[in-house]
Amino acid sequence: MKGLPEDFLWGGATAANQCEGGWNESGKGVSLIDVVPYGVDRMPVAKGEKIMLDCDEEHLYPSHEAVDFYHHYKEDIALFAEMGFKCFRLSLSWTRIYPTGLEEEPNEEGLRFYDEVFDECKKYGIEPLVTICHFDLPIALVKEFGGWKDRRMIECFMKFCRTIFQRYGKKVKYWITFNEINMLNHLPFTSCGLVAEEGEDIKNLKYICAHHELLASARAVRLAHEMMEDCMIGCMLAGGSFYPYTCNPKDVWQAKQTERGNYFFIDVQSRGAYPNYALKWMERDGITLDWEAGDKETLAAGTVDFIGFSYYCSRCDTADPEVSANRMAANAFRTVRNPHLEASEWGWQIDPLGLRVTMNDLYDRYQKPLFIVENGLGAKDTIKEDGTIEDDYRIAYLREHIRSMIEAVTEDGVPLMGYTMWSPIDLVSASTGEMSKRYGFIYVDKDDQGNGSLKRRRKKSFYWYQKVIRSNGMDLDD
Repeated sequence: MKGLPEDFLWGGATAANQCEGGWNESGKGVSLIDVVPYGVDRMPVAKGEKIMLDCDEEHLYPSHEAVDFYHHYKEDIALFAEMGFKCFRLSLSWTRIYPTGLEEEPNEEGLRFYDEVFDECKKYGIEPLVTICHFDLPIALVKEFGGWKDRRMIECFMKFCRTIFQRYGKKVKYWITFNEINMLNHLPFTSCGLVAEEGEDIKNLKYICAHHELLASARAVRLAHEMMEDCMIGCMLAGGSFYPYTCNPKDVWQAKQTERGNYFFIDVQSRGAYPNYALKWMERDGITLDWEAGDKETLAAGTVDFIGFSYYCSRCDTADPEVSANRMAANAFRTVRNPHLEASEWGWQIDPLGLRVTMNDLYDRYQKPLFIVENGLGAKDTIKEDGTIEDDYRIAYLREHIRSMIEAVTEDGVPLMGYTMWSPIDLVSASTGEMSKRYGFIYVDKDDQGNGSLKRRRKKSFYWYQKVIRSNGMDLDD
């Protein structure tokens, strides 16, 4: 197999709200995810059915401690360096820097923490890839504005961007504006803080939220290029191509329509304008956006430099209502079961070739370099009596996906900047709040109820990925 470019960015990805902890230390404010509990009330909150805007004593809040990267970052980054990381994707906690989002001046202790994290990365030659907003906005802005439905959120976000670009512009080259921006359609509260008042049209509000985030993203891209020399700033899609369930033209058309709904956001971020199909959808559905003078010019002037995306599984759709009634999970999406694929313990279908399909679809659509910023397998790990963790299932999953990724680059000519798997260290699952749904090469001693020593332990996959990076993807055997 032909190899990847010598400057390929191998690494791993995390999110502040799932690993950082220290939720109320050193001046940090309360974020949206800090009020999302573990247990049966988690997903109703995420879906906006039962919205809690404050913590209580009845629930466990996984983000409050998470895996305590806040106090373990030196140890964790040293472990990443031991694997040979070239890149570490992380997000900034907005409330660590602006506790409510309404302050005029940032919290210096929060800024200093990320200075120290980036300095630790640089010590090992690891390039940070920073997500500006990974579902992690101040709860005060949710209470004040109802989340991104209010245009005033844009200025709060831009204040945050100016601060971090000024502070970290010489330490960080690679940036992403919003994590999995297309999740807004599926998880409107946890992705963008949308709180609808009685009588408000939730569907219309989703499009308004999207409009504001797209404007904010475009302005952030322009500001980044003005403030930071040689930076690259991208968008981020929850990726995975949609297959038609059969070759029936109605299934093909249904899959295409669903896929368009997935691409809508990054169509705007990459091309600088709303696609015609989206304008027609909004027209038919009576959707009204709060356009202001200059919005179209803002979108056109702020197109991204690269396409970041996550890939866990492909999806499948049909026009047949009987088949469509039986759907399964696919990273917050609901998909028709593909009979040709196996599934993980959490029901996510495993499709390595689908990664190659997705990469080709994205590059054919945008002609911009790609960056795989999440790919991994959530599974239950068992510690053996001798202390080892033999996660061959994870190695098998990643091996086949990396092989497919390399084929897309070397056989299909898709330009790919890097691969940061999710997640190099066990962390809190965004969808379930569990610790037992583990993704990492590094095991963290903590259970779903928050008990454990937080001790780090290398899994078998740790040494496998170390070898993969050392060989630049040429040695995938275990």
